[in-house]
Amino acid sequence: MRGLWTAERVRAAEERVMAVVPPGALMRRAAFGVAVVAAELLAGRRRVGLLVGAGNNGGDALWAGYYLRKRGVAVSAVLLSPDRAHAEGLAAFRRVGGRVVSKLADVDLVIDGIVGLSARGPLRPDAAEHVANLDAPVLAVDLPSGVDPDTGAITGPAVRAHTTVTFGCLKPVHALADCGDVRLVDLGLDDELGGPDLIELDVDDVGLFWPVPGPEDDKYTQGVTGIAAGSATYPGAAVLATGAALLATSGMVRYAGAAAEDVRARWPEAICTGSITDAGRVQAWVVGPGLGTGLGAEAVLRAVLEAGVPVCADADAITMLANNPDLWDARDPDTPLVLTPHDREYERLVGPVGHDRVAAARRAAEKFNAVVLLKGHATVVAGPDGRVLVNRARSSWAATAGSGDVLSGVLGSLLAARLDPVLAAGCAAKLHVLAADLAADGAPIPAGALLRALPDAIRAVRPL
Repeated sequence: MRGLWTAERVRAAEERVMAVVPPGALMRRAAFGVAVVAAELLAGRRRVGLLVGAGNNGGDALWAGYYLRKRGVAVSAVLLSPDRAHAEGLAAFRRVGGRVVSKLADVDLVIDGIVGLSARGPLRPDAAEHVANLDAPVLAVDLPSGVDPDTGAITGPAVRAHTTVTFGCLKPVHALADCGDVRLVDLGLDDELGGPDLIELDVDDVGLFWPVPGPEDDKYTQGVTGIAAGSATYPGAAVLATGAALLATSGMVRYAGAAAEDVRARWPEAICTGSITDAGRVQAWVVGPGLGTGLGAEAVLRAVLEAGVPVCADADAITMLANNPDLWDARDPDTPLVLTPHDREYERLVGPVGHDRVAAARRAAEKFNAVVLLKGHATVVAGPDGRVLVNRARSSWAATAGSGDVLSGVLGSLLAARLDPVLAAGCAAKLHVLAADLAADGAPIPAGALLRALPDAIRAVRPL
C-alpha cells in the first residue's frame, strides 16, 4: 500500500522538521534528488532549462540547476517572477555559471519549478505561454504545475510531465492525475506525517487480499455470488457479470433473471433461474447491470436489498435508487452496500461530482452509509468509516461498453468471499485495470476480451 498525504498535512510536517534541521537543508536535499533524476533522464545530453516560479518550488529548481552545473551540464533559467525568485538559490545558480534567459530554447530537458503545493488553479498566462512552447520532456518538481495537489483537477493550462520528483511522501495528485513516472525523495518526514489521508493499493496488496481456496474449502465455503442482472433487451450484461464472478473466485455463482438461457449457454457452470425468488442462498448479490428500471426491476432490487447479505448495486440499480428513494428502506442499515456510479449516475444520486472526486465519493459514502466506488480514469473508493482508496488507470482501454458489468461481477465475488467491502472495491478496481491492459496490449478491446483476461490478471498479482 502507498499512503498519500494532503498538501496541508505535508506542509505542517515539513515545518516541524525544518525547525530542527539547519536552514535550507531540506531544500538542498530535495533539489539534489531532482538533479540526480534529471541527470538520469539526460542520459549523456548536456542542456537543461528551468522554469522558475516564486518561492520554494522555484528555489528547488534553482538549486537543482546548481547541482547540474557542477556536473558540467549547461543550465539556463527563465525567472517567471524575477523579484520574487528564491534569493539564495538564484545566487548559488549564478555563482556556478547558470544563465538567466527570457525564453528556453535548444534544451534536452525542462525542469518545472513554476508552482508547488500551495498553488491552486491553472497556470497564469505568462507561464502557460512558456509551457506551450516547450518541445523537450518535462521533469516536474513535486507536481506538474497547474494541477491541483489534493484533487488532481486540471481546470486550465497545466504542465504535462514526463517524470515527477516529489519529496517526503506522495500526495493525492500523484494518484489522481497523470504525473508521469513519479520518484520519491526521502526527507525524513515519516515520524511527523501521521496516518495517510488516502491509500493506493499496489498489485502485491491485491495478490495478498485475493481469496485463494485452501485444502478444507469447497464451492460453498468460498462464497456464493448472486447475479440479478440483464434483461431481454440487455442479456449481455448478465453474461458479462456472471462470467466475471465465475472467473474471479473459485466458489459458485447463481444467476437469477430474464437472461437465464443466455447465461446458461455461455456459462454452464452457473446455476441459472428465471426469478430471484428461486435463486437460493447466496453470500452477496450483484444487482443492476442491464436490469431495466421498470416495476419488475424495482421488485428485484427490493428483494436483493432485503436479503441481508452484502450488495453491489450498479447501473440501473443506482438509477432506481435515485428515482425512488423509498427503495432505500428495504435495506437494513447494517447490511454492507457498495455503490458503483460513474459521474452521470453519481449526479442522479447526489448532484454534480465537481473537481474534487475524493470529496464527492466521501459525501455519498456518508449520505448512504455505503461504500462508494466512483468510476473514472482515477477511481475513488470511499467507505462510510472515512477510509479512501484511489486507483489511477494506466490506460483507458477499459472505457468500453460492458466493462462496468465485468467490474461488478468481480466485486460481487469478492464480497461473497467475505472480503472487507472497501478492500473488495479497491482490489476489484485494480484488477479490472490490469485485465484491461493485458487484454488490450495497445489496441482497442471489447468487454469480452477484458473478461477473458481476468485469470491472467489474477496470475499476475499472485505469481506462483
